[in-house]
Amino acid sequence: MNIRSLTRGDGVVIGAAVVLFIASFLDLAGIDCPAGLNCSSFDAPNAWDALGVLMSVFLAGIIGAVLVVVGRAMPSRKVVGLDLGQFGAAFCVFALWTAFWTIVDASDAGTGLILGLLAAIVLAGGAVATPLVPALKAPLMGAPRPQAVQSPYGGQPQPGQGYGYPGAQQQPYGAQPGQPQPYGAQPQPGQPDPAMAHAPQAQQAPQGGSAPAGDFTPFWFAVPVARPLYGEDGSPSPIAELAPGTWYLAVEQRGPGLIAQTQDGRRGVLQDTSGIQRG
Repeated sequence: MNIRSLTRGDGVVIGAAVVLFIASFLDLAGIDCPAGLNCSSFDAPNAWDALGVLMSVFLAGIIGAVLVVVGRAMPSRKVVGLDLGQFGAAFCVFALWTAFWTIVDASDAGTGLILGLLAAIVLAGGAVATPLVPALKAPLMGAPRPQAVQSPYGGQPQPGQGYGYPGAQQQPYGAQPGQPQPYGAQPQPGQPDPAMAHAPQAQQAPQGGSAPAGDFTPFWFAVPVARPLYGEDGSPSPIAELAPGTWYLAVEQRGPGLIAQTQDGRRGVLQDTSGIQRG
């Protein structure tokens, strides 16, 4: 899992799950020691001594946090038609519900139960509010620009040498510097057209024309936030998720979207190209 795909809401959920785990080892209830007795040798029970509270509050909340984070990494995974993140949010709400009524029923709530309730509130709030609050949907970590990007096609593209780098002299995909340009490309000013040098009987192409509109030069790009990548066959289910901080290769234009290739070689359609950063 790419850690840069985590959002601030995921960070809140993970932090609350850690606090919930720590609270499971603390006292569930205080000890009412009668006057004149030394109760220092008595150990108050914690959540690991009460199986019902352990499973319904503490472990349920931790499992819910794991499902929320895993669901973020694998958005296409579903269980009975629901995303893993939705299952995780349900577990978090259930843990909060049980913790609330457990502490209401307790005559003398201990540190573990109180801290567990507070962690469950934060946990459920983060799991439910993350898809709704823009501030929680922001990336947990920034996306630093890498110094160099390794090309999946072999070789190391340098700034100013194709692949969509700013200031580059764009060449049709697959052409090598110094080789004749393919038929239909516009020759540079002051240079003869190499395609016409060996075909005196051919009809001359207009000198003022431009390259065909269908030409597309692959370029590197990064997304500002996590975005789904859909299959080229038009399937509504995402095949991958593009994460901020990672560079991907756009290999083809598909209407308003792009055909993007991931680092493991998978290709799909990026429908939302707003705000992308070109390499």
